[in-house]
Amino acid sequence: MTYLQNTWSDFYWPNAWWLDPVGMIAMMLLFIIVLLVMIAFILLFDRKVWAAVQLRRGPNVVGPYGLLQSFADLFKFVFKEVVIPAGANKGVFLLAPLVTTTLALGAWVVVPVADRWVFSDINVGILYIFAISSLGVYGIIMGGWASNSKYPFLGALRSAAQMVSYEVSIGFVIITVLLTAGSLNLSAIVNAQAGGIHHWYLFSPLLPMAVVFFVSALAETNRPPFDLPEAESELVAGFMVEYSSTPYLLFMLSEYVSIVLMCAMMTILFLGGWHPPLEVAPFTWVPGILWFILKIWVIFFLFAMVKAIVPRYRYDQLMRIGWKFFLPISLFWVVLTAGYLLAFDMLPGAK
Repeated sequence: MTYLQNTWSDFYWPNAWWLDPVGMIAMMLLFIIVLLVMIAFILLFDRKVWAAVQLRRGPNVVGPYGLLQSFADLFKFVFKEVVIPAGANKGVFLLAPLVTTTLALGAWVVVPVADRWVFSDINVGILYIFAISSLGVYGIIMGGWASNSKYPFLGALRSAAQMVSYEVSIGFVIITVLLTAGSLNLSAIVNAQAGGIHHWYLFSPLLPMAVVFFVSALAETNRPPFDLPEAESELVAGFMVEYSSTPYLLFMLSEYVSIVLMCAMMTILFLGGWHPPLEVAPFTWVPGILWFILKIWVIFFLFAMVKAIVPRYRYDQLMRIGWKFFLPISLFWVVLTAGYLLAFDMLPGAK
């Protein structure tokens, strides 16, 4: 099994597709299709978990156990009429969901799903993801402004303020991981946690940073209890209130793509990426990509449980947590981590 995995990683992935532009494009399309299909089932899983917490069945009509519900929703959105408000800026209105979805999918280019299974293994991969995710707010602002309505615009402004606030904390959390791993390369960060579960950063002094990252990821992706930009009780779906059909579908798709990306980043930064919890058989018999996907589903289950059991925060509470609680803690932990590594001569480049 190990020989087959190494043969696949060493030959087929870097050579057969990297040297052929057509094959490279085909692999990208295949990856996107697999990702979107997984997101379809993650969306169903999200609804099933929410239903189970409320002691109801959830989607169970379309397909066995409701497995085809997400695909039925897809066809419903695709074939519905696109309604554009009379006073909206039509060009920007239609461009906004495309921008948001493109940026959300583009971030996956540098995400390693297994050993050497990455489209662009750049040395500053973590900075690329941070930059791309920061640009995603522009699509939301474009959609809220182009709708020519005060409620979508308020939702867009909320989203911008929320994403900026929690990206600061996420940035400091990432710095603590970079200091410990000694690299900006995502594959190198994963390999620094090889050797078993006791080497994962989740079970280290970085545990508080993992908690901060998890909560900040909820706010970054507008997940409950921090879904203030689209709070039904106040803004009636926020920046998406004027959208319907495929543009609305693209906004929702980009949101779930970003959520799965945050689950993948949590896996890479704190859960050892594609490495098994124990470096012994039969754990090593399982391909690394399956471990990676399994960890993503576990993290998403926590996302779904938070959505089901935690009440929505007020907007002032959301801002207070980000600026007065998470920011000082993450900044203090950066200084503490750097001081510890320097004191024990473990800081990369300190020797």
